[in-house]
Amino acid sequence: MVVAITGGAGNMGQEALKALIGENYITKIKLLAHSRKHTKKLLKRIKPLLNKTEIVMGSLADIDVCRKLIGGADIILNMGAVIPPKSDQYPKAAIECNQIGADSLCRAIEQIGENQPVLIHISTVALYGNRTAPHLYGRVGDPLLVSPFDIYSATKLRGEFRVLESNINKWAVIRQTAMLHNNMLSDNIHDGLMFHTCFNAPLEWATAHDSGILMRNILRRFSDGTLPESFYKQVYNLAGGKINRLYGFDTLNDGFALVGGSAKDFFRPGYNATRNFHGVWYLDGDRLNNLFDYQSQSASDYWKEILKIHKAYKMGKIVPKSLIRRFAVKRLLKDPNSPAYWYKHNDTARLIAYFGGVDKYEELQKQSWDKFPVSTRPDISEPAANPEEVYYGYDYSKPDGEITLADLKTVAEAHGGKLITEDFATGDIYRKVEWETQDGERFTATPFSVLRAGHWLSSIYTENVWDFDRLSKKDKIFASVWHDSHERDEDMRYSYDENFNAHAEKIQK
Repeated sequence: MVVAITGGAGNMGQEALKALIGENYITKIKLLAHSRKHTKKLLKRIKPLLNKTEIVMGSLADIDVCRKLIGGADIILNMGAVIPPKSDQYPKAAIECNQIGADSLCRAIEQIGENQPVLIHISTVALYGNRTAPHLYGRVGDPLLVSPFDIYSATKLRGEFRVLESNINKWAVIRQTAMLHNNMLSDNIHDGLMFHTCFNAPLEWATAHDSGILMRNILRRFSDGTLPESFYKQVYNLAGGKINRLYGFDTLNDGFALVGGSAKDFFRPGYNATRNFHGVWYLDGDRLNNLFDYQSQSASDYWKEILKIHKAYKMGKIVPKSLIRRFAVKRLLKDPNSPAYWYKHNDTARLIAYFGGVDKYEELQKQSWDKFPVSTRPDISEPAANPEEVYYGYDYSKPDGEITLADLKTVAEAHGGKLITEDFATGDIYRKVEWETQDGERFTATPFSVLRAGHWLSSIYTENVWDFDRLSKKDKIFASVWHDSHERDEDMRYSYDENFNAHAEKIQK
């Protein structure tokens, strides 16, 4: 069996390659790479794969490179992505890889015709945008409200939609959750990204190790013929399980416990954003695990492993906390990706997006921990449920085969738009139909993409404009989640200009 892999040098990709050692059914791995030298170093760490790996040099955005990569392949693992903070620093690279790359890969597969390889496309939890009470739990099918100025989530949204609407015979989309990997701590001491994590954000972690095991188990079942046909043309959440449901504060707290402290020792309430993040606990995280049995590690296991790998962290217990705070946290307040930097440089647009306004950011700086409400560790003994259901515009529990024309119409109306197509056969959810948005813009998409995967056309699909304040005033599906963290009378339109400068402008009424 020939496997084509993108993103093999990433945190998930490296764990996937490690997991493929000893998988004798794999005769060749075609590995996309930007740097032959870097890739050879990677392969030296997994020597058993060296002789069966063919390196394909080039960019995922280049269709000729994609054709070379997938030529002769039976299955493709598309794990390639430019993720934060790199996507914030190099937004054009994120567009090239996450968006144009997905399109190029799809076009290359479509051009093959009937004997196409299977595509496993890795998407992201970031598509769900900011989640908070009362909708801390989510599932595939929830509205996709990518957070303003998050170019990573915007480009991954577009890339996923391209896969769903492709003419590829067999595909599956897997939305990767927050991932714990061996480089996480070192990555976060170079950038202000950690200040984007809301203390009260719901995060369901999975480890890079378990994600790699999932990729291996998919390939095993594909190879031995036990992968059911029902697996294909579906979207799944890659979850870590209820034991890995934490809040943002818990995660920071657990990390700083390695050096004998807590998040409160090193952070102040005003350091971190209060909204505009991404994370959710899953109501449907067991779907993928039931198929592939990949969940094995807890967040607690991860931190123990990190302490084994990075023994120097133990020295932190004898270093004064004031020094750690100064050199590991406080210096990053000067980083361009930090809210404190935005405030100092009058980046009002981001302060509105991440805090609700400059005044709210300033007020937060006056708060102390004893007056700042922090949520910690949910009760995982209780059944997973939101106190209020997300609004879908139809009965989400219906089997696919029972989805009717009336369901499509009510969903379109709930979005403030309408269904244009009139001749829909019950259950034909992969047939492309025509819709119209509340702005009168028409688009085609399958009922699966809209009803089952949560997609609905808005400006963010075609340009870097986040217009959810305005849209949610007529869109009941968007409003059911957006207004958890945005006031109903907010009226901002967020956008990037051609140079990726952030703007937030009042909507003209």
